[in-house]
Amino acid sequence: MDILTLPGSRITEIGRLAFATPDVDFLCFGESDRNSPASAHSAAVAALGAGHTRYPDVRGLPELRHALAGYLTGLHANPVTEDRIQVVASGMAAVTVALAAVLQPGQRVVMHGPAWPNIANSARLRGCEPEVLSLIDLPEGGFRLDLDRLSEMLVGARVLLLNSPNNPTGWTATQQELQQILDLCRQHGVWVISDEVYSRLIYGPEQAAPSMLDVASPDDRVIVCNSFSKTWIMTGWRLGWLVVPAGLRDAFAELVEVTHSGVAPFIQHAGVAAVQDTQTVQEFRAFCARGRELLGDALAGLNGIRYAPPDGAFYAFIGVEGLKDSVPLAKQLVLNHRVAVAPGVAFGAGGEGHLRICFAQSEGTMQRAMERLRNGLREARG
Repeated sequence: MDILTLPGSRITEIGRLAFATPDVDFLCFGESDRNSPASAHSAAVAALGAGHTRYPDVRGLPELRHALAGYLTGLHANPVTEDRIQVVASGMAAVTVALAAVLQPGQRVVMHGPAWPNIANSARLRGCEPEVLSLIDLPEGGFRLDLDRLSEMLVGARVLLLNSPNNPTGWTATQQELQQILDLCRQHGVWVISDEVYSRLIYGPEQAAPSMLDVASPDDRVIVCNSFSKTWIMTGWRLGWLVVPAGLRDAFAELVEVTHSGVAPFIQHAGVAAVQDTQTVQEFRAFCARGRELLGDALAGLNGIRYAPPDGAFYAFIGVEGLKDSVPLAKQLVLNHRVAVAPGVAFGAGGEGHLRICFAQSEGTMQRAMERLRNGLREARG
């Protein structure tokens, strides 16, 4: 894969237009306007003051590895031990390292779509073109994974890229579905790379979305990727982690060494504080739930708009009847209505005809942006 042939981001295209346009509400990026937790800020400042600025243990600070192991063990059905935790610089770094560990050029990669474009591009940089299984777009809104079709596509594959809760659709696999997916991958000898960065952002009574950590054993071919960016509103901090199969953590550490040589220790101290900050997690989920409610109210009664409240993540992926090219509509919404949303085609061909809206925004922003969006969609629909 030559970098010059790597597909560009249509999300970034809309973002750049919005940055150049005055008074735009940004709902096009996967980021909230809420601040990172004060606990993380204070811990980072204290760590800087204490001189924690030297090369770290590339595996991650022991106190962060132990904190994450305890956190995950408390959330999921199966315990996670510290020796399976590898700290990395962001969720995307986690995916990149995971692919580097198990994938060789020309091997088959299966993923479901629509999907965040960076995931597919990471596989392309490994010399592999992903084969995409489109989620079934339900007539009433919402999405479903076709497990029968997945079983067919896994024959001869090396890797399944899984993302639940899903960006952009909000589709969230049930524990039964995850068990079926794992059984299929075991049957075909396929590695699962499970991107679970939205695992705490769900809208039911559970504390976390169903996870591969609930169903997989430590020796399964399963790598779970996660990040501080979404759960703890720490997008700019660039801090994430991997849960790897038992006995392989030190091999993964070697890959991290040649990829980015570890994470700044003062950032990791902020991570320790964040893991202990359970209040931020609960408050942010309630914050996102309110944004989801405001979005649903705004879309109610709009002709030709297909939407079902997502089970997880903080996006609405709305279908627009008759829409053949979502990029011009997204640009029109920026220029004429001062609201930026992501065009569905940015997430693959299966996303065309949709718009992705990030509702993890403050109530005032959401109310203003939803009025602008309603006006823009009415105009587009004639």
